[in-house]
Formats: sequence, C-alpha cells, structure tokens
Amino acid sequence: MENFNPADRIQDLQYFGEFGGVNPSISDSSTYTFLSAKTMFDTFEGNAEGCYLYSRHSSPSNLYLDKALAAMEGTESANVSASGMGAITPTLLQLCGNGDHIVSSRTIYGGTYAFLKNFVPRMGIKTTFVDITKLDVVEAAITPNTKVLYCETVSNPLLEVADIASLAKIAKKHNIKLVVDNTFSPLSVAPAKLGADIVIHSLTKYINGSSDTVGGVTCASQEFINSLKNVNDGASMLLGPTMDSLRSASVMKNMRTLHIRMKQHSHNAMYLANKFEADGIKTVYPGLASHPSHEIYKSMINPEYGFGGMMTIDVGSLDKANALMELMQERNLGYLAVSLGFYKTLFSAPGTSTSSEIPLEEQAEMGLTDGLIRFSIGLDNDIERTYQMMKQCMMELGIL
Repeated sequence: MENFNPADRIQDLQYFGEFGGVNPSISDSSTYTFLSAKTMFDTFEGNAEGCYLYSRHSSPSNLYLDKALAAMEGTESANVSASGMGAITPTLLQLCGNGDHIVSSRTIYGGTYAFLKNFVPRMGIKTTFVDITKLDVVEAAITPNTKVLYCETVSNPLLEVADIASLAKIAKKHNIKLVVDNTFSPLSVAPAKLGADIVIHSLTKYINGSSDTVGGVTCASQEFINSLKNVNDGASMLLGPTMDSLRSASVMKNMRTLHIRMKQHSHNAMYLANKFEADGIKTVYPGLASHPSHEIYKSMINPEYGFGGMMTIDVGSLDKANALMELMQERNLGYLAVSLGFYKTLFSAPGTSTSSEIPLEEQAEMGLTDGLIRFSIGLDNDIERTYQMMKQCMMELGIL
C-alpha cells in the first residue's frame, strides 16, 4: 500500500478522442460493422483485438472506464455494469453454483443480503452470515463447499471494518475467493493490494459522486473478467447488466475529481464525528479512537484520503430520528434520502430503508437500532457552520 496511490494511477491515464479531444469519444452504437465475415467470426471467438461486435459484449466507452477503475484498484482488469447489484450478482453467480456455500459478513447492503438470503437458495447456493470482525468465527463457518468469503471494507450501515489482510490469509488457506465491496472507501483502501481476489463498487455512490447515474464495477484478474464476459457461460454476458456508453463517459469524467472529493468528505465527517461525540451523542465513525476497529482501519487506509464520509449517530428512537432528519432537510442541511457520495449530506434511518430487507430480529441482533441515522457527509465548505445548524436542530428536538 505504501507505494500505491490510486489517484496517481487515474491521473496517469491519458486518452484522446477520435478528433483529438481531451475526452475519449463516446461510442453511441449498440452494434458494430465488420469489413469481413471472418473478422466477425474471430470477434465472436474473442480473437480479434480492437474489434467490437455488440455493446452488451463490450464497447469502447465501457473499456475506457474499465481500464481506469482497474488502475484505481490495482487489478489487471475490470468490467463495468449498469448498477452495483449488476456487478455483485453476476460475480457471485460466476463463482458459485448448485451445492456451493458462501460465508458473508452479516452487515452488508440490504440488496446484497436479500440476494444471498432469499434469491440464491433457489439455485442451491447457501450462505452463512457471520460477524466479519471475529476472525475465528469467520474461519469456523467455512466448509468444504465454501467458494466465497464476502464482505464490505466498511459495512453498510453499521460501519464495521473488515480486516482484509487477515481475511485474505484465511481465504487463501482454504482456497476460496475473497470478494470485497469497497463502495464506502474508494481511494482510501485498496483491497486487492491487501490480498482480496475481487473488488466491487457501486459506481452510483462516491466514484460518480453526483447522484445522477447508477452503475457498478467488478475489478479482478484478467482471467476472471474474461470468464464473466464469456459468450457461452459468463454471468455478466448472459444476464446482461450492461452499462450504457453515455453513462460510462459521464462516470469517467467525474472520476477525475474523486481524490479531491474524498478528501473533503473525510475532512467534514471527521469534524462532525468529533463534535457529536464530544456532545455526548452515540457516534460511530472509523476515524474516532472509540471505534472498535479504529487501529485496524488506520493501518489499512491511505491517510491522504482519510476515514471516509460515512458516519452514524443514535438518537434513541425512530420518532426522534425521523423528526431530526425532517428538520435538517427543512433547514437545507441535506436530504432525507438513501444512497451516498452526493455533494450535499444525505441521511436515512437504515432499519426502515437501505437495510429494511434484513428481518427485525436480525437487525436487533447486529445492533441496528431504531434510532440510528446513517449520514453520508457532503462537501460543505464551512463545516463548523453545518455543525452549529445541526446542533440547533438537535437542541430544538430535545436530543441535546
């Protein structure tokens, strides 16, 4: 990690458009022509370098973004998709089949949880959910049929931190693949450099950063990406979660400011977390010394990009959480909305939104309380002003 700076890898990429433009030209075509029938045959077989067949297979715009994201994560290759779930689901289905087993973190994005809990059992794939921070529990859950160890670098929504280097050792010991969703921590953490086999992002969030596009990516070895895109049995190819070329070009442009944005997101979140904790509010943020995995996360991150922009507070009840979020939105402090990575702060009660797929008894077991508010802290210029306004809202509602 010491000699790997993902922002530099992105900066060093240089593409020229068809007419010398500083942005690569957008390939606004669903299908491509050939000068000879043999070239079309060779392209179907995957043997015609630089030739395109059909945009569900690949397109120049998507391949530009693939290359940039692979550079960012330090992997050989990447494959973009039309959503984060469009990256997660084909990846897991490419790795697992009937009779196989997955060990997953218990605190993950609700859509991923629902896919593993409710959908893949139809295909004969079982999942064991564990506390990813307890390495002995993780290893004990592995069986001879286990194919995948799945986690999020920083979990959604409880912000539990996965010790990726240690998990990678366990995965390699048992000859299984470590798949890491790095959506909450782009640039800050490079899971592939810590031993992860596959790294996934929802591009919808920080990487795009403007809440106007849905997208995803799988970053991995060239061999695995080729398998995903294989015309005969590739899960991405056959399920068809293809990203549109115009969206690819949009994400590519926004990626160039990711390093600037992540620094500000992290700076602002660190400031607010310190203030809220000092005020006596139960605050969870990986940058706080009180976070159970603070030292582990500190050892994993590129400190230039900080501890990220995600934090939670617990205000005691769902009624208080809802009242606070509604008042903060009324005062223009942000939006009562799911997702993350926007320039304005976004806040939601995850138990009734992004994690609502998780049964209530399991939410309680993992510590997802009714009063929990998840914040995606924005790019506010004057974060002290923001803090004072948020504090005023809390005082008016009797939270402080």
